[in-house]
Amino acid sequence: MVGIDQVLFRGNAPWTLRHECADHEKLRPKEGFSPIEYPKPDGVLTFDRLSSVFVSNTNHEEDQPAHLTLKDASIPVAVNLHVYAGPESRYCPAGVYEFVGEPGAERLQINAQNCVHCKTCDIKDPKQNIVWVAPEGGGGPNYPNM
Repeated sequence: MVGIDQVLFRGNAPWTLRHECADHEKLRPKEGFSPIEYPKPDGVLTFDRLSSVFVSNTNHEEDQPAHLTLKDASIPVAVNLHVYAGPESRYCPAGVYEFVGEPGAERLQINAQNCVHCKTCDIKDPKQNIVWVAPEGGGGPNYPNM
């Protein structure tokens, strides 16, 4: 299809692929689902998130301004955790978002130093409450072998 679009139509194909709505609008409440039990990483074929973040050589300066912020700090617990079972703790490939605290007194902790700048949080957050901006000084993942 790419060849037809680029060679035959020179990038001006008379069709396009469209999405009917934004990705975050497709998230449904947790009542319709049961938790998935994933096997533990074996360290050979599958790895845990923090080991994968380590391989990305992610580096952020300790004193730089936060590049991940919340518009409203109450939404992650009041809406995302209680309605959608805290999707930010699952959709982030680097484990940046985690809910900490006792049940009933949870809070969202943002571990921005692990961020690999995939912007999934900016796309998938059901209430569009997470604000992702480019970090100061070019911090982030550094893949030296690519």
